[in-house]
Amino acid sequence: MTTDGSDGSLPGASVRGQRVLDLLDKAIDVQTPLVRKNIARARQRNPKATPAQIIRSLERMYISALTGTGAAVGGTAAAPGVGTGVALALSAGETLSSLELSALFALSIAEVHEVPIDELERRRTIVMGIMLGGTGSATIAKVAERTGQHWGRQVVAKVPIETLRQINKILGRNFITKYGTKQGIIVLGRVAPFGIGAVIGGGANAALAALAVRAGRRAFGPPPTS
Repeated sequence: MTTDGSDGSLPGASVRGQRVLDLLDKAIDVQTPLVRKNIARARQRNPKATPAQIIRSLERMYISALTGTGAAVGGTAAAPGVGTGVALALSAGETLSSLELSALFALSIAEVHEVPIDELERRRTIVMGIMLGGTGSATIAKVAERTGQHWGRQVVAKVPIETLRQINKILGRNFITKYGTKQGIIVLGRVAPFGIGAVIGGGANAALAALAVRAGRRAFGPPPTS
């Protein structure tokens, strides 16, 4: 995924933004082959689980994993004797973990709904659209010129790849602004007195997970019956 720098942004900001998008693509690439294994884990306790039950399990798994990751890094980064440089390095590494967990969740939900995820542009739209929440869904509907609910079914599965590229270009800019800023706030919060960093890290990631869960429900609507 590339940016054209035509918006007048500074080269340094453009480079940092591209790094965020590169991390996103890496997360999608790593997690795509694991989608069906993730769904199998979600139905492990109940092999006869309905799609609705599987989705609820995927949501719980995602919220728990993302919250735990944020709290663990926050607590370590804020521990006595850990310098600010180490704290920031730990948080930078956790960014990829958050992206990977979010990509796996979004693509797993799409798979349960039988929305195709075989092409990279479709995967990008799904992941960014869900992570951006209401902003993402509004952008997708506007560019695709589709109205109504459940853009995951209406847009990602049906519109041409060229249209998805246009959507992803705009989503990418929004993603850099929103996700990059959010991570910056979280990183600063973790470089806090011992104990406070863990609360900020876990709470921020929990809020991010809750946003993605709500967005996923809006994107795809009611689960399939089988």
